[in-house]
Amino acid sequence: MSNTRPELSDPLSPAGRATARPDKTLPRALRGILALQDFEEPARRYLPRPMYGYVSGGAETNASLRANRAAFDDLAFVPRTLVNVAARTQKTTLFGRTYDAPFGFAPMGGTSMAAYEGDLVLARAAAEANIPMLMSGGSLTRLEDVAAVGRTAWFQAYLPGENDRITQLVDRVARAGFETLCLTVDVPVGANRENNVRSGFNLPLRPTLRLAWDSLLRPRWLVGMFLRTLITHGMPHFENRGARVPLITRTGTRDVGLSDELSWSHLELMRRLWQGRLVLKGILSKEDARIARESGVDGIIVSNHGGRQLDGATAPLRVLPGIAAHAGGMTVMMDSGIRRGTDVLKALALGAQFVFVGRPFLYAAAIGGAAGVRHAIKLLHDEVDRDMALLGITTLAEMRRERLIDTRSFDGFGKS
Repeated sequence: MSNTRPELSDPLSPAGRATARPDKTLPRALRGILALQDFEEPARRYLPRPMYGYVSGGAETNASLRANRAAFDDLAFVPRTLVNVAARTQKTTLFGRTYDAPFGFAPMGGTSMAAYEGDLVLARAAAEANIPMLMSGGSLTRLEDVAAVGRTAWFQAYLPGENDRITQLVDRVARAGFETLCLTVDVPVGANRENNVRSGFNLPLRPTLRLAWDSLLRPRWLVGMFLRTLITHGMPHFENRGARVPLITRTGTRDVGLSDELSWSHLELMRRLWQGRLVLKGILSKEDARIARESGVDGIIVSNHGGRQLDGATAPLRVLPGIAAHAGGMTVMMDSGIRRGTDVLKALALGAQFVFVGRPFLYAAAIGGAAGVRHAIKLLHDEVDRDMALLGITTLAEMRRERLIDTRSFDGFGKS
């Protein structure tokens, strides 16, 4: 499809006026995937049961996981018509850098358990598409290796309330060349992920007959991902959080340190040490947003960890407007539950300047490698482009609150 608008050039090709249809130039495994949610079922069939359960599940009853999607369904658009939208663009400036879309990859520690060199696949794809990728501190890939191939990568850290370990990691991230450091703040303790127990998942993995059987039932993953990784790189290790621990071990445990002692004073230490952009991920409170701003934080990600920490925590979309109102000059971003271009635009209308998407891109990497991730990026980019045209906007700055109504009230947002 030809199009001369430079902001819509490959790899983020335009949606144009076409409706969704199979692309016969794609690998066969990707041709029937027309939206991000279509990646999940093939990934479920590809991944061993413990890995799929770990990635797909939330905490306890999955109430927050479900609520994240429900929040988007409560909002409807008010489009404008007869607007010349031919010059629409998704270019977004964040921390002084211009990206080609208003979305990026959320941090996912399980990426390289699901896809061969998964962290590197995501980092390269993000750089190619000129969007940010948040590398997880729980990754199986050395942060230095991701920084080397991912010019748009940020680093997301899990840190204990221990000054020495904070200082060591901040120094390591700076030496690797990352410009943006993100501290996840909603993990003082591990969540009650009952789905992990039911699916047989442990972190690190335990070498059990059940794990062996589950892996044998997924031969494409066993050969194409796990054995390939062992032959090429040896046993994967957790590389960026405490002591180096192998992925599969009978007795080893990850040393996460005194995570429940992490406090605002440790953030202030990070702010003094870190010269780049500092972001907090996991904010749901207006008061925490205010303290973050006063502590010199450059940006926050409004997030409930994709429903994976406190079950029953509010959906980020519901508290986003109030947090954005207290942000001042601080950059406000959001993740948790975003699956469509319409979701992206709803989040922007309620005050987010950028959004991050997690699980669908992991599934895309698992079943399709780099081609799968590129296809996922294109699908979401094309949806945003098409939705902008249908809404009657040409820039994302036009996506404001008055473009939405709350379907739970005849007054929309008039009395909120």
